Amino acid sequence: MKKILFTLFTILCVTTMNAQHNQTYLTLNNGVQMPQFGLGVYSIPAGDMTYNSVLTALQSGYRHIDTAHAYQNEANVGQAIRESGIARDSIWVTSKLWPNEYGEGKTLKAIDRMLGRLGLDYVDLVYFHQPIGDYVGGWKEMEKALETGKVRAIGISNFDVNDSIWNSLVETARIKPQIVQIECHPYAQRKHWQEMAKKHDIKIECWFPLGGRDSKGEILRDPVINQIAQAHGMTAAQVIIRWHLQEGFSVIPGSTNPAHIRENIGAFDFALTDAEMQQIRSLDREARYFNMSYEDQKRWFGQWNPTD
Repeated sequence: MKKILFTLFTILCVTTMNAQHNQTYLTLNNGVQMPQFGLGVYSIPAGDMTYNSVLTALQSGYRHIDTAHAYQNEANVGQAIRESGIARDSIWVTSKLWPNEYGEGKTLKAIDRMLGRLGLDYVDLVYFHQPIGDYVGGWKEMEKALETGKVRAIGISNFDVNDSIWNSLVETARIKPQIVQIECHPYAQRKHWQEMAKKHDIKIECWFPLGGRDSKGEILRDPVINQIAQAHGMTAAQVIIRWHLQEGFSVIPGSTNPAHIRENIGAFDFALTDAEMQQIRSLDREARYFNMSYEDQKRWFGQWNPTD
């Protein structure tokens, strides 16, 4: 009953809430337009928590939701989208395949299973989640999925291990990725990977845009960012998200707190000056919060397979 009431409330509110923020879009290298800002549901438990977080986001004006097979909450994301009262073609849905789903004869079937979990006819963006396994063979099937309309864009996530791994897919692909998803925030602005992506007009989408849980709020306490926030009457989170948007990145902060979800989209309600943008750029020290070695990634990620 609680879920039904929440859904009805959302449908009633959604029309008025949509007009509050001016969403911006990125044009991908295949001409498709993607909402620049969205909600990431990494680490949000499956069930009502994911469902309610996605509904709250959509109600608040979000039009981009990022999930993954590995998160095990695709079904709840799809349900929230279907029950939101918002037209499917107004919502950008991203999901990711796990390494055990890469390979010729495997990846197209895995995308079909993904659509089944989401309960959708197509998905807007599919990533290869980790640079492990037969991603070169699997990419050929990702290209087919794009051409047949099962997906609207294809991308790679976490392929920023080194130039060799990046080039083994990007330089050999018949269809280049439209997007790369990497850790990126004011303390790790990933200048090298910005240049690598720019070569092929690949957009960058940022995970841990506010630093993530492992940062323990370090970037949110930064004095430069808080001085800028005070000048605009905004929060540190809104300033950081605004910096991402003005840099041309896609940004997908995650939250289960309705107040934080609504706060984050307030980044559309102001603009940073050129001087303020430069102040934030000066904070870069390539200090990442996720620092697992590639060997450890292969060991840990290669031995775990998500269930359907």
